[in-house]
Amino acid sequence: MEPTAGAPLLETKFHAPRRRRGVVHRHRLNSRLRSGDWPSLTLVSAPAGFGKTTLLTEWFGSSTEQESSTAWLSLDGRDNDPALFWSYVVAALQTVAPQVGATSLSLLRSAPSAMEPVVATLLNDLDAVTDDVALVLDDYHVIESPDLHQAMAYMVEHLPPHVRLVLASRADPPLPLARLRARGELLEIRAADLRFTTDEAATYLHDAMGLALTRADVGALEARTEGWIAALQLAALSMQGRDDIPDFIAGFAGDDRFVVDYLVGEVLERQSEEVRSFLLQTAVLDRLSGPLCDAVTGGNDGKAMLERLDRANLFLVPLDDRRAWYRYHHLFADVLRARQLDEEPGHVHELHRRAGAWYEAHGDRAEAISHALAGADFAKAAELVELAGPAMRQARQEATLRRWLEALPDELFPDRPVLTVGLIGARMATGDVNGVEPLLRSVEQWIDAPRPTAIVFDEAELARLPAQVSVYRAGLALLAGDIAGTIAHADRALDLMESTDHLGRGAAAALTGLAHWAVGELEPARSRYAAAVTSFVAAGFIPDVLGVSLGLADIQLAQGRLGDAMRTFESALDHTDGQPLRGTADMHIGLSEVLLERNELDDAIRHLEASGALGEHAGLPQHAYRWRVATARIRLAQGDGAGALELLHDAARVYNTDFSPAVRPIPALVARVHLALGDVAAALRWAADRGVTADDQLDYVQEFEHITLARGLLADGSLDDALQLLDRLLAAAEAGQREGSVIEVLILESLAHQAGGDVPAALAALEQALVRAEPEGWVRVFVDEGPPMAALLRTVSSPLAPRILAAFGGGPSPTPARSGLVDELSSRERDVLRLLRSDLSGPDIARELTVSLNTMRTHTKSIYAKLGVSSRREAVRRAAELGL
Repeated sequence: MEPTAGAPLLETKFHAPRRRRGVVHRHRLNSRLRSGDWPSLTLVSAPAGFGKTTLLTEWFGSSTEQESSTAWLSLDGRDNDPALFWSYVVAALQTVAPQVGATSLSLLRSAPSAMEPVVATLLNDLDAVTDDVALVLDDYHVIESPDLHQAMAYMVEHLPPHVRLVLASRADPPLPLARLRARGELLEIRAADLRFTTDEAATYLHDAMGLALTRADVGALEARTEGWIAALQLAALSMQGRDDIPDFIAGFAGDDRFVVDYLVGEVLERQSEEVRSFLLQTAVLDRLSGPLCDAVTGGNDGKAMLERLDRANLFLVPLDDRRAWYRYHHLFADVLRARQLDEEPGHVHELHRRAGAWYEAHGDRAEAISHALAGADFAKAAELVELAGPAMRQARQEATLRRWLEALPDELFPDRPVLTVGLIGARMATGDVNGVEPLLRSVEQWIDAPRPTAIVFDEAELARLPAQVSVYRAGLALLAGDIAGTIAHADRALDLMESTDHLGRGAAAALTGLAHWAVGELEPARSRYAAAVTSFVAAGFIPDVLGVSLGLADIQLAQGRLGDAMRTFESALDHTDGQPLRGTADMHIGLSEVLLERNELDDAIRHLEASGALGEHAGLPQHAYRWRVATARIRLAQGDGAGALELLHDAARVYNTDFSPAVRPIPALVARVHLALGDVAAALRWAADRGVTADDQLDYVQEFEHITLARGLLADGSLDDALQLLDRLLAAAEAGQREGSVIEVLILESLAHQAGGDVPAALAALEQALVRAEPEGWVRVFVDEGPPMAALLRTVSSPLAPRILAAFGGGPSPTPARSGLVDELSSRERDVLRLLRSDLSGPDIARELTVSLNTMRTHTKSIYAKLGVSSRREAVRRAAELGL
């Protein structure tokens, strides 16, 4: 197997244990496993020693056809690291389906903490495989990570029909078993099924173990053990060579723990001192090979001893076809370890240390660290963890790195500054800042006054300490809302870093950009983000390139630079080389939004479809709302307001801007759709609930909300309040060089003056907006204002006006019959307008015209739109002005 950046994958984990001599064939169980109607999940669940692995081994190797379509993976405790677990799963599946998993591995390298996208991509690959595929995960009970259980539940729920997952576990895993059971998608083989029947026990004791027992003896022993296979095996070993078998069986009693203790004691006591010593000493090992055993025991016959134990059926399981690697039966190993602790407690640490030294010498740093920790050799463990840190971070195995670091005693860290920074980074990378502050202070004190007692093994990381500390300080300051502190710490980090430290420089520049962005300083933010993109490209961290490019383009859009934003998205996509890396989908969404602003709807939809085809797992997890928002805007442009609202409510459910400022909150977008649908009251309720008022102090983060409020005031007929707020917003946006907001505010001012009857002021504001919008091709921002804007556009001279008018469904037309009237009223609309002048209520008008209330309301909304008003009172006044 190709090694990962952290540690190599062990090929022995992909080999099913060899079928042993004398195994009792479980025909009744194998027939269930071979059922042609595959369920999504097969669960073999029973306590230790019930033959789960043996059953699956027999099924796995029962035919050439079966063997060619079934992947095997033996799990152990280290596989609780999500990145490691899914690397092994993909590698196991590739033994039978080599074409699957490449994208999943790429996602693991770019964002190892997000499991659902990794699984989703793997499922897509499996769906494309034409043959039936089964994946066996043996010893699943060692998996304790809630994140892994959640990802496995997702996998089970979405397995293609030709793919089967088989789990062997000592306990029921936290998966949706009840739901799968109810749907008939779960095959269960439990302890009751696995227990030996009397006939199977007789076959095992007579044929496999060579015991001449009467039918009564077999029945008694089977009853005493309740068909527990391990207990039968242990009992059989204890009975070999005995003359008092009936008495032994008669006295055989007790619960599982005491039965195992008694029987293993009997087995061990019957072994030679040489074998007994070998078993106890090597019990500290999860895997055994001849040379490794020699290193632990100090002998030179490890290989021969393993072969001898294998022939003697002493609970040894081969892990490969060459018989180079073995493991003890888990139950047997547990008891051996307990006995070793009872007999020689002071010797166990030394055995682990010998094992760790052997693994270190053979380049397996992960195993060396595990044994150093188990052997309480914390100084050696600290050394190895410090040296392993960079590779583990590169492989995105921060979870394992953090587990190792936190297993070390606290008193080790004060004299190990590099190790301490490693712990800080591991915690912050996994989203936890608890305890980070005192650790940072400790490192800072060491930097200010280096102590000669400091212990350092990675000199390169030592040189980076000051810069790293400043980056972490910047991150903490940003979380605390300390913008000035964020910028100061990040700038200091940049000053301290070598020019070749591209990854560090990219992180510091991005943090500085975030800080400037949060307070509306868009040009410094744009500059820092652009520098971060350049650094991450140089470092080869393309997922980071995509993430930072998204922020950079958002800033460029706020600055009104549609062309720059498009180039940012396109450049980011070029760096992916066509690979669906995390963030690729977001680049297509961004392109869709730029194209929508230019009213190139077909191309905008094409990019949204490309993003949807890649799936959410190809987007940054904190931006899952973006596709929904972009699609909602397309729906609204197509006249589907209800569909837009539904998408926005779904977007609110997953809304998360991460560290980026929330400058376009979903509730404000919902309020805008309500305004587009004529529901002014709903929009004003949003403003009241949010506490947004026309008298607020203005800032960049709330600018979108205040512009939305101005829209609501305008729609409600509060023209003076709307214009006062718009004047303030225009001044703030111009001062902040937020050209996107400037254009929108000028458009709204134009509509406000139009509604107030001041046509010259309306045209003046509109002409300013057109001059600013024309270089970048802003179109949609005008079109979304509807017929009142179309009426104004027909009266101005601008290179952009014909293009905008064409987007309304027609090109420039002659001046309307009545200046200020968007379109002529229909005959029925004139009837409604006539009755609007009366004292009749809406229902009364509907009855007068013999139409439904909904139809009357539709006519009313059309009248309001054509007159450029938003209320009955304004409509009556405007109609009088126009002589209607």
